[in-house]
Amino acid sequence: MGDKNNKMNWSVILGAAFLMATSAIGPGFLTQSTTFTGNLGASFGFAILVSIILDVGAQLNIWRIIVVAKKRGQEIANMVVPGLGYFVAFLVVMGGLAFNIGNVGGAGLGLNVLFGIDAKTGAIISAIIAIGVFLVKEAGKAMDRFAQIMGGIMILVTVYVVITSNPPVGVAVAKTFVPETIDMMTIVTIVGGTVGGYITFAGGHRLLDAGIKGEKDIPKMNRSCFTGVGIASLMRILLFLATLGVISKGFTLDPANPPASVFKLAAGNIGYKIFGLVMWSAAITSVIGSAYTSVSFIKTFSAKLAKNEKLIIIIFIIISTAVFSIVGKPVKTLILVGALNGLILPITLGTMIVAAYKKNIVGEYKHPLWMTIFGVLVVVIMAYLGIDTLINQIPTLFA
Repeated sequence: MGDKNNKMNWSVILGAAFLMATSAIGPGFLTQSTTFTGNLGASFGFAILVSIILDVGAQLNIWRIIVVAKKRGQEIANMVVPGLGYFVAFLVVMGGLAFNIGNVGGAGLGLNVLFGIDAKTGAIISAIIAIGVFLVKEAGKAMDRFAQIMGGIMILVTVYVVITSNPPVGVAVAKTFVPETIDMMTIVTIVGGTVGGYITFAGGHRLLDAGIKGEKDIPKMNRSCFTGVGIASLMRILLFLATLGVISKGFTLDPANPPASVFKLAAGNIGYKIFGLVMWSAAITSVIGSAYTSVSFIKTFSAKLAKNEKLIIIIFIIISTAVFSIVGKPVKTLILVGALNGLILPITLGTMIVAAYKKNIVGEYKHPLWMTIFGVLVVVIMAYLGIDTLINQIPTLFA
């Protein structure tokens, strides 16, 4: 029995970790990682290092308080400030829906590269596959397994591209610790892309749904959280190295599709097909993660919503796909939501840190001081940079 329980626990711990990581690794993640490496070269390693530290600060705090309080993000927010949970849920759902339009588009592009089918048709096929995961009787387990398989495939094939691109690893390591250029905007963008909006809550909410909660389960939560951050960071590092290998040989990336050009320049036509596979895996797992987590933010508001959770997730995917098929990718919406996404993290993380000191939420639990300091630091940095981004983005939208 103990063995069976251990196996089940590991499956849930890994499932939550991969759900968080594959939610983070979407089409935007691939494009940003390759574009920023193209711009900053080996110094992008420093931005990755800082972003990993900030990611850990954000995720550890949020996951821990969700597990200790045995409540979801929006329920905790409503207990800290009445009504705040509804506001956060609204931001997360709007952000999730907008990003899902991009995710569905990315999945369509992936199938277009792999099989030559039209991107819109590819998007519809991908949406049907994602919906299929939620139609399975034990949808939670199916989602965990799917995220693990797709995440594993992505990492393995990207390792192959890194080997063929033969990057200057020594230079990459040196510049990670002593960069030539430090670009703060790059750091904010990739932190927002790894822990912004719904992504931070994907793993914590999944652990709750699987019954991992209470102080006794903090060690399991820690394992899951570190594994999730580790998987997302490993993928970021692999993309960085693959791109560095390509640009160090004097090649120029295609600005229209930087990740595709990295894979193609590194490994020829096979590389281009691998890009299609990576893009599709990244996009479809983000479609699933975004839909699941966005709906987990509203299902606690009424018994009817909770009862029809699967149906609402499916409708969420259908709406994203319909918008992409009819409108295409609404660029301005995505820019605005991207900027708002950067602001969700300081609001949610700040709320969680306040919650950690409220007995009616966490009982007798004592939150470690170093984690509070770490979390507050992330809140201050991300709030400042998020507001700065928003101020710069909004005028361009209405210009």
